[in-house]
Amino acid sequence: MMNWESIDAHAKQWIKEAGDKIRSSFEKTLNIETKSNPNDLVTNIDKEIEQFFIGKIRGVYPQHKIMGEEGFGDELKSLEGIVWLIDPIDGTMNFIHQQRNFAVSIGVYENGIGKIGLIYDVAHDELYHAISGEGAYLNGKPIPLLEETTVKESILALNATWVMENHRIDHNIMIPLARDARGTRSYGTAALEMVFVATGRVDAYISMRLSPWDFAAGAVIIQELGGIVTNVRGEPLDFLTLDSVLTANRGLHQVILKDYLKDGKW
Repeated sequence: MMNWESIDAHAKQWIKEAGDKIRSSFEKTLNIETKSNPNDLVTNIDKEIEQFFIGKIRGVYPQHKIMGEEGFGDELKSLEGIVWLIDPIDGTMNFIHQQRNFAVSIGVYENGIGKIGLIYDVAHDELYHAISGEGAYLNGKPIPLLEETTVKESILALNATWVMENHRIDHNIMIPLARDARGTRSYGTAALEMVFVATGRVDAYISMRLSPWDFAAGAVIIQELGGIVTNVRGEPLDFLTLDSVLTANRGLHQVILKDYLKDGKW
C-alpha cells in the first residue's frame, strides 16, 4: 500500500521551502527569457525551483516519474506508475511584473488518477491542498463543498482572448456566456483560477489551451469538493498533452456545457 500521507507531508514541506526561495528572490534581479513567443516567459527562478523539486523527489522517491513545465523531468508517454506534475511558477508574467498572482502547483497521480493536489499562493502564504478521498483544505482548514449557482449569478474566470477574434476558436461561442454571466475575471494563472473555483471566489473557469501541470493539482482539489473538471467538450482531461479546461460546480458545469458550448467547433 502506498503511503499517501507520507508523500503529502514531503510535498507540503518542499512546496513551502520552494515558497521561501521564491520570496527571497523578490529583491534580486531576474534572468528573464522567452520561450514559444515574446509573452511566454521563463526566469532563472522557474528553472531553479523545478530543479529543487526534482532533486527532492529523486532523493526520496527514485522510482517516481516527474513531468515539469521547464523540461527537467522525464519524457513521458504514459501515466503508468506514480507521476508528479509540477509547475514551479504558474503565472510567470505576474511573478515578474507584480510579485503576486502566481502559484507553485504540484499534482501527484497514480496510473492517471489524481491522488494529491497542492497549490501554494506564495505571496499570500495560502496553501490549498487535498488528498483524494479526504476533502480539500486551505492552510489546514476544510474548504466547504461547492454550492450550485446559475450562470446569471456567476462570476466566470475567462481570459479576454477567447471573446475576441483569435486563431484558436470562434470567439462568438463565448460571447453569450460572458454576456449572461454576472461578471468575468482573468488572473493569468490557471492554478489560482482553479482554486478560486474551489473556494467559490469565482464560479467557473474556462481556458482553451493549458498544459497538464497547469491543471493537475487543481483538478484533484476541485473534485474533492464535488466540482467537475473536463475539457470544453465535456471529456476527461488529457494529462499527457495540451487540453482545454472547463471547471465549475456540478450544476453550472452542465449548464455551460449544454447551453453554451455544445455546438462549438473545437
